[in-house]
Amino acid sequence: MSGVITRGVVFVHSAPRALCPHVEWAAGSVLDARASFDWTAQPAAPGMFRAELSWTGPAGSGARLASALRGWNHLRYEVTEEASRGADGGRWSHTPDLGIFHAQVDVHGNIVVPEDRVRAAMEHAGEPARMTRELELALGQAWDDELEPFRYAGAGVPVRWLHRVG
Repeated sequence: MSGVITRGVVFVHSAPRALCPHVEWAAGSVLDARASFDWTAQPAAPGMFRAELSWTGPAGSGARLASALRGWNHLRYEVTEEASRGADGGRWSHTPDLGIFHAQVDVHGNIVVPEDRVRAAMEHAGEPARMTRELELALGQAWDDELEPFRYAGAGVPVRWLHRVG
């Protein structure tokens, strides 16, 4: 499967200026190519910056990108990877307060909740509020709630494509 190529996007929703070159270095190291982000001010968090980078690389690069960016204070990001032959797509969301969330996604970008997670939530059918909390956790609702103002602030910003050559 090492020859399977896929693509995705790194969305850096907020990063302090001092962290921006480190984000580029980490992404470039994973993708084995220079990653030059176009940083712009993040209106949702004054003093922070945002950027997006579309990438192409071997299947599994999304997980490696999310791991490479994990653990830095004040960094909010999402990484997506499209499904490819023999591999599900994925989305990784990270916030300083919540940590990282991972979900499988279908070809349309919808989160796919595994059967066991649905069954575990259904065990609380007699407690609607608890069942709702379990399903919201499976869908990453807390991450979406925290990241949505940062996503909205980036609407209409151009995306730079990074293609691996050779």
